[in-house]
This record gives sequence, C-alpha cells and structure tokens, in this order.
Amino acid sequence: MERNYPVKLNLDLVKTPAFIVDESLIKRNLEILDLVQKRTGAKILLALKGFAMFSLFSQIKETLHGVCASSPHEARLGYEEFGREIHAFAPAYSEIDIKDLSYYCDHIIFNSFPQWKRFKNLIYELKPKMECGIRINPEYSEIKVKLYDPCAPNSRLGVRLNSFEEEYLEGISGIHFHTMCEQNADTLMRILEIVENKFGKYLHKMKWVNFGGGNHITKSDYNINLLCEIILKFRDKYNVQVYLEPGEAVALNTGILVASVLDIINDNIKIAILDTSAANHMPDVLEMPYRPKIVGAGDAYEKAYTYRLGGLTCLAGDVIGDYSFDEPLAIGSKIIFLDMAHYSMVKTNTFNGIKLPSICIYDPYKDELKVIREFGYEDFKGRLS
Repeated sequence: MERNYPVKLNLDLVKTPAFIVDESLIKRNLEILDLVQKRTGAKILLALKGFAMFSLFSQIKETLHGVCASSPHEARLGYEEFGREIHAFAPAYSEIDIKDLSYYCDHIIFNSFPQWKRFKNLIYELKPKMECGIRINPEYSEIKVKLYDPCAPNSRLGVRLNSFEEEYLEGISGIHFHTMCEQNADTLMRILEIVENKFGKYLHKMKWVNFGGGNHITKSDYNINLLCEIILKFRDKYNVQVYLEPGEAVALNTGILVASVLDIINDNIKIAILDTSAANHMPDVLEMPYRPKIVGAGDAYEKAYTYRLGGLTCLAGDVIGDYSFDEPLAIGSKIIFLDMAHYSMVKTNTFNGIKLPSICIYDPYKDELKVIREFGYEDFKGRLS
C-alpha cells in the first residue's frame, strides 16, 4: 500500500490540533507532475486556492512554473513567496483589484467580455505586456457534486458559446476552462472534444490554453500516459502553450490533521468529542460532504468499538462521522485524519473562537517535526473589530 502519512512520526510529540505535511510526500507528487511537464512541455502551476503553504514554496517552485491566484491577496502571496509566473482568475474584478493584480501578475483571466472591455485599457496603461485570457464554459462536465460543478445550468463561471464576442478578441492571448474535480484523464479527453467542437476556431488564434485544475494527476490510478497524449496532441494541433493548474494534485495524500479526544459521551452511541472541528478545520466534510479516512479506523461497527466523532463548536451538525476502532478510545487518544493538506488549511475559520490547528512539516529522513506556526487569541481577534 502506498504510504500517505508520516508513519514514523511520534504522536507524543504532536500538540493537537495540528496539520502536518510530510516533505517526502510533497517531493513524490512533484516528481510525478514534473514527469508530465518534461514529456509534454506543459507548464504546471500551483493553485493557491487548494494549497497555499508558503513554507514549502522554496521546494515546490523548483518544479512548478508558478501559481494561479483567485484574488489580489493570493497573487501577492505568490509574488512575494513563490515568484515565477503569477496567473489570476476571479468571477469579477473591481478597479482596485485590477491595479493590484497588474503589479503582481503576468497573466490575468477574465470571466466575461464586459469585464475585459471595461478594464483592458487600464491594463495596457499599467502593464502593456500583460497576458490576458478569457474563461470559457463548454456547458459540459462530469462532476457529480453540484456545489463544485462550474458548468451547471446558470453557472456564473465562464463565457458560453452563445455569449462569445469574437470581435473583442484583440488583446486576448489565451483561453481558460476549468470543468473538472478529482477526475481522471479520460474525463479531460471528453471535455476537450466538446471544447474543440464549440471553440476550436478561436483556439487557433491563441498563444496559450489553460486546462484548469481538477486533474487527479498524483492519484495512484491516474492515467499519466493518456494525459500526456492528450496534451501533446492538443499542443501540436493548435500550436499553443498548455497550462495545468492543480492544487489538490500537488498536495494529495501528503498531510494529516492530528486531533485528541477531549471527552467521551455514552448515549445510544458513544460520542468522542475532539479538539478539532469539521466546521472550522475541515469544512469540506460538511460542504461536499465527504467522510475523511482515519488511520486504523473502519466503518461504523466494522471493528470492535464504534464512536461518533464530534467537533468542538456549538454547531449541532459539527460531526465528522461514525468510525470503529480495534481498541477503545480514551481521553487523550490521538486521531489521525488522512489527506488533510489541500482544501483544509486554506479553508479554516475561527467560528466560536476555536483555535486554529498548528501547521507543521515532518522530515522523515531526519525524523524531525518542525512547528512552522502556532495560532492563538490574536489570530482570532485580528479578524474582528
């Protein structure tokens, strides 16, 4: 079985709650992504919306070509801590956003032609060499969770073919689409067929095309060979630079969230209250929803001792799920949630004033745990007034 957490880590050294990212697992993912880059000439960017742990940027930027940002703050973080190429996309921009992004970015992607027409002269004035793109909506996806489907009916994301204003393409050097979520290369192949059928005549006029994120490139069953074939065929057909912008694939199966049991309530089902929270520390558990895996745990009643794991907030629904264990839990027992590097740290919040988890890096070669940052009262207060 492929290693997906720091197996040598001494849990006695972990002050919970804590996010811990294994440097060697990040390196493994980067090697896979670099293989795609070297075989195809594609440029892969780190999507900061999924993973923005800048203490690891010095390692990541040795492989990836830059970052893609969803806001001026993310763009600034990429500019200051990552360097290389800085791309930005948002559903809409204000004039202040454009001024900020023009300083930090070398690529800005627009969600609509009205936004492009409104700001193109300002961009030419601020940064004449800015690369500008337009996001398209092919009106096709295979995403099952509606919350994450950018091509759902009445989506606000991307320009549909019937709204595409060909007469305003002057100054547009790239096309962007993002229609995937945790999917394999065969999905990309079908999406590209739709994109080409609808927008093919415009692709020939472009300098670059961004395939977006959602490709599960570093997942064990991902079809790397098919992805490379798709990119090479597309690149040669349209003579464009291809970009990919995964966030999840960079950090997939590289990090954990360690929590401790604070109390056990004996009711119809035993309930273990943890010093973490689904609502605060892993909100996708409630939003998506999904059930995170736990080291050594099974489904409810699969093993000898079953518990409902509850969070620390007053939200009645702050429940992570029902799990079973070989041994009974006790006050102080450590729980290791798997695959918590992406879309967890970037989405944490301080509802109820609950302390944010510490952020740590583990070096398995040195068996060294380094606490990068701890959070406290000032982090909670600083968001308020």
